[in-house]
Amino acid sequence: MIPSILQTVLTPDEVGLVVQAVGYVDNARKITVYDLLLYWSVAASEEWPSYRFGADHAASSGLRPVHDSSFSGKAADVPFAVFKEIFHLIVRKCNRETRRKLAFPKELLLIDSTTMTVGKTRLPWAPFHGERAAVKLHVALQAQTMQPLQFTEAVGSKHDGPVCESLENTAFIRVMDRAYGKLERLDRYKQEGQSFVIRLRDNVHVEKPRARRREAADGSSVIRDITCQLGTPQCRTENRHRVVIFRDFEGREIRVVTDLMTITAE
Repeated sequence: MIPSILQTVLTPDEVGLVVQAVGYVDNARKITVYDLLLYWSVAASEEWPSYRFGADHAASSGLRPVHDSSFSGKAADVPFAVFKEIFHLIVRKCNRETRRKLAFPKELLLIDSTTMTVGKTRLPWAPFHGERAAVKLHVALQAQTMQPLQFTEAVGSKHDGPVCESLENTAFIRVMDRAYGKLERLDRYKQEGQSFVIRLRDNVHVEKPRARRREAADGSSVIRDITCQLGTPQCRTENRHRVVIFRDFEGREIRVVTDLMTITAE
């Protein structure tokens, strides 16, 4: 099923153009980049434990048989940039950007990172902690369609904050956790029309809070709904921003800052 579905989305010619644009020379006869893409897709779907297992079960999965050494050798040879560009191509083809027609003025774009660790000898160029190395994948996911819109990669030791700038998109409301919430960005977001909902760190100071008029809903978890400046005199936002404080399902107090002024705190 997976190979047949993938082949309706991507053609070998399209993959060939990506390979050419990246600058990789695909001279293999036994397994091409397109073959490797099909192999990777089925391997992820069926959770193949090894190259040898994949080579032994390729035919039963609708793939042409190939020796496991050819499979692993090709996987090591093709640069990551090829698959990154293929992924972007798939997103452009499959992703239908639609606008939420409920209470939100724009669709939500959920941004978060996943850190993947290995032994430090596997990735000596990406030291992390102790004997481990790590890479980090930052993904912007559309809440309405649950499809990725964009992603970027970094070494595991790089802080999340600067990376999020490459995922900015004014057509969406960006929803992000504390690691992405740099105070100096908030004023810029407001100026550029970048809507956001960002969790605040616990140590961020609230300056000159003013309560917003609101009707408390029955059973609401919202504690406060205010506007304020954020930060200390050394680093403080110039504009006032809306902050909603509520309790999560475990009773913890959570603070989020947003530019959305017309929707309820709930």
